[in-house]
Amino acid sequence: MSYINAGSILPKVLLEEIQCYIDAEYLYIPRKDKNKKSWGEINNSKQQTYLRNLDIYEQYKSGSSAKDIAEKYYLSVKTIYKIITNMKTL
Repeated sequence: MSYINAGSILPKVLLEEIQCYIDAEYLYIPRKDKNKKSWGEINNSKQQTYLRNLDIYEQYKSGSSAKDIAEKYYLSVKTIYKIITNMKTL
């Protein structure tokens, strides 16, 4: 995440008012509720994770061991079992 210098975009009066509360610090301004995006919506990571988990589940159903799958995906065996359990419920 990058930052923008408030002095370059905010009116001087507003900037001075904000400086009464915080001065020379980083300030995060959250998105408006109507503009919020769900996790993975921007970079498609939610879909990619689902496809990875589906692949893990299919490999497990085909006989691959949880240990082998964990090594392939650089995950713990415990995580593999959680993924398998979650995929069974879908």
